[in-house]
Amino acid sequence: MPMEIDLGPEAEAFRDELRRWLAANRPEGFGDADERTAMSFGRAWKEWGDRMHEAGYLCVSWPKEYGGRGLTGVEVAVMNEEFARAGVPRVTRGMGEWLVGPSIIVHGTEEQKARFLPRIIDGTDRYCQGFSEPNAGSDLASLTTRGVVDGEEVVITGQKVWTSGAQLANMMFCLCRTDPEAPKHEGISYVLVPMQREDGSSNGFELRGLRQITGTSGFTETFIDEARAPLANVIGGLNNGWRVTMTTLGNERGGNATTQHVQYQRQFRRIVDEARRLGRDDDPLVRQGLAWARTHVEIMRFAGLRTLSAVLAQKEPGPAASINKMFWSEYARDVGEKALDLRGPEGMIRPDGAGYPLDRWQADFLGSRSGTIWGGTAQVQRNIVGERVLGLPKEPGADPDRRPTA
Repeated sequence: MPMEIDLGPEAEAFRDELRRWLAANRPEGFGDADERTAMSFGRAWKEWGDRMHEAGYLCVSWPKEYGGRGLTGVEVAVMNEEFARAGVPRVTRGMGEWLVGPSIIVHGTEEQKARFLPRIIDGTDRYCQGFSEPNAGSDLASLTTRGVVDGEEVVITGQKVWTSGAQLANMMFCLCRTDPEAPKHEGISYVLVPMQREDGSSNGFELRGLRQITGTSGFTETFIDEARAPLANVIGGLNNGWRVTMTTLGNERGGNATTQHVQYQRQFRRIVDEARRLGRDDDPLVRQGLAWARTHVEIMRFAGLRTLSAVLAQKEPGPAASINKMFWSEYARDVGEKALDLRGPEGMIRPDGAGYPLDRWQADFLGSRSGTIWGGTAQVQRNIVGERVLGLPKEPGADPDRRPTA
């Protein structure tokens, strides 16, 4: 476990509260589980999430008046550490908690907050992200999905791609162009769209899984044919979706800052165990690589604490969140390579079984390749850091309002 630091009396009192609750409620059987393996645990995962909900441990960084606990970045870091210490997953409400909820809190009406936020907390609404399109990725404002106002509804038609979590979602936070005559960064609306009608049929959505290099399909390409959503589901007002989008993307890059390092702490311990199993833990080059990994995970931990504290204090994350995204995604790629190098020829052999499966190390290595692309490529993040943190001039000929997306 990481070295403990004195975070002040309030944070330490919260740490004591968490340890007592976890000691009394800790479920068995999760092991090193995280949200990526949630489906492997089925009902046990849901029951653990329900127990956390009853105790008030979901959406904890949201303000108290909206059902959260108003935790500071330091307290969120403490929570992550204590759940990791207990060896149980910190269940969250996914994109609803990290991305949609904060955007509603900043830009939604009081009626929208009262309607949508409780449904995120209790798990009624599960969101996927409808941002990227085949020809609108890093230049998200080039999106062409149409939204036509029809009475009290918006009718949406178009195509999205790399739709994260669509197979498990019943809601999409979707960007569509509601004023085709406006400049491209205007005329966009941010709409919460039901994916099913009241009778359970599809609300104009067709999902096609995108098979990844790991063999899984965590994303889909999504075809939308006249999906309907009430005008009351438009966050921030018609044609004002770009500002809401900036809040969402900022939270995507920075809002999970204190969560990122936890999975890499677990991974580091596994790498150390693997080095011992292979009898290479006294190899100077291996030890140097382990020291590099441990140092980077600790940097990630403390940088994340700083980033999330700033996010919560300012309500909207700044461009420094791009530094966090760039750091952890490139670390994940590099440490995956080092882990396979450690295993040598053994790392090239895939385990027996139906479907030619990957072992955990191979899955980490291959899965990490996408981290420097989704949520804004590493190259685009460097542009953001250079221009908005360091004050460097923009690239010649660059779109001054270009933004990354997932």
